[in-house]
Amino acid sequence: MKSNKNILILFGTQTGNSEDVADRIGRYVTRMNGKAQVVSLSDYPVTNLVNESIVIFVCSTTGNGEFPDNMKSFWKFMLRKGLPSNSLCHIKFSVFGLGDSSYDKFNVVAKKLNKRLLQLGALELIPLTLGDDQHELGYDAALDPWLLKLKDVLKNICNLSDSYIPDNIPLPPRYTVKFCENPSINSVSFEVCNRNDSFPLATLKKNQRVTPEDHFQSVHLLEFEIDQNVHYEPGDVAVVWPENPLEEVEDFLALLNVPLDTIFTLQPTDADVPLPKISVYPCTVRQCATTYFDIMSIPRRSFFEIFRHFSQDELEKEKLEEFTTAAGQEELYDYCNRPRRNILEVLKDFPHTTPHVPFEYFFDMIPSIRPRSFSIASSLRAHPQEFHLLVAVVQYKTRLRKPRLGLCSNWITKLKPGCSIPFSTKKGSIALLESPVPIILVGPGTGVAPFRSFIEERALKGIGDNYLFFGCRNKGKDFFFSEEWQELCEKNILKIFTAFSRDQEDKLYVQHRIAENGPLMWDLIQNKKASIYVAGNAKQMPQGVKDAFLEIITKEGGLTQEEAVKYLLSLENIKKYQMETWA
Repeated sequence: MKSNKNILILFGTQTGNSEDVADRIGRYVTRMNGKAQVVSLSDYPVTNLVNESIVIFVCSTTGNGEFPDNMKSFWKFMLRKGLPSNSLCHIKFSVFGLGDSSYDKFNVVAKKLNKRLLQLGALELIPLTLGDDQHELGYDAALDPWLLKLKDVLKNICNLSDSYIPDNIPLPPRYTVKFCENPSINSVSFEVCNRNDSFPLATLKKNQRVTPEDHFQSVHLLEFEIDQNVHYEPGDVAVVWPENPLEEVEDFLALLNVPLDTIFTLQPTDADVPLPKISVYPCTVRQCATTYFDIMSIPRRSFFEIFRHFSQDELEKEKLEEFTTAAGQEELYDYCNRPRRNILEVLKDFPHTTPHVPFEYFFDMIPSIRPRSFSIASSLRAHPQEFHLLVAVVQYKTRLRKPRLGLCSNWITKLKPGCSIPFSTKKGSIALLESPVPIILVGPGTGVAPFRSFIEERALKGIGDNYLFFGCRNKGKDFFFSEEWQELCEKNILKIFTAFSRDQEDKLYVQHRIAENGPLMWDLIQNKKASIYVAGNAKQMPQGVKDAFLEIITKEGGLTQEEAVKYLLSLENIKKYQMETWA
């Protein structure tokens, strides 16, 4: 039986994980209900909540407990003091959170949202559920049992059957595709949407590898020229849209049975579904494969839930169906996640299925290429009409023959001077406070990038008391900006503490250097009201640095461990201890 109730699924995401989970929930509900509306929180008018009855929220936590960009306006509205405590008493809701337990503020966004919804009178359908990216099976470990609870809840409150649309029938695609064979239509009938018209362009001025050829990792300093109207502040990030490698694009196109260079248009099968944000639209399949389909990403379970329907081979179909079951998740993880097998490779692995996938279904199966954010490694005042990026090229080996390559880092570091790319800027997780008090900067590796902008900014204003803790493997190979730091040290603008982990028998890290300078750090923090900034890989460094500061506060300040934790938390609350970390 189909329900008359509209079931709304709203997602807040930074990387696309929440969107993928929301889409999977949407398909699950659609099979029971005939329809579910899946909408980004940035595209949903929050005042429409007064018209909703059942709402499922899927939201991720970014950085150090930050709300994802597409959720910030929604959350600002939800925090309005004037909202009555019964504002949402007509809504039944559930929150599914996506987070990473290696971060201190695990799933804090989902926790805050759940609490606020309850404060506004909404009724909880299913208790707050927290997915953990650190789990061997990823978010599916929490999502599978959550979906079973959702099924029971919807059957009870909406009088739904188990399956309004049988499981062996594919759901309608999100879009229908129309190829425009008439050249005159191709050339004149459409208003072309081009990303280059929506965003400013950055022209690459210099692309320099700053690590030796024999170093284990290639790191590049890229300098871009920008329009004089573009403004950014220290701590801001640049957002860019990468493209797929030409070789992989050609491999993908070879799998398709559609015109590759004929313009096509998309028609949503549901009026509520927005058109995808393709860089140029209308476009050709070749353009779409280059700039939109993320064929280099690891396929999620939802990919196989659609893929299996088109298999023409019993063995392939059996394997694909196994990948969609809860019992088959261990094998799916071993096939996809452990070796980091990408979508293109999976499509090649199933030659009796891929040719039979209607092209329009690829928009449901393959996620879009997400923009990537890089901390800006320059001060706009020090480098007018420029921004600089410090980019480590991601490349590693798995059991697969072909090395795994990070899409954006490999794309951007291969750009040639003179080429232009669309970009935008936004606030990062850290921001330089205006106060001229001392600053303590902890930035090992490419984590030092935003601190170059901090130091350049303060140096221009003649502000000293800049204390930088920098760590890398070798002084002679990845000591980024060493000559600049030396010059500033000679001018008494900067004091630098270095930790070269592989230059001696015992490994040395930034947290060790911080602990060694306990009396100085305590004097700066307690007496001179210094601000502390930490940037870099989230794996172990941030906690090690925090432990070092806690030890200093305990020892030099004469506080108990509990008092030291409260002291450091108070610094975080007033933005005197800021972190920008990434996995």
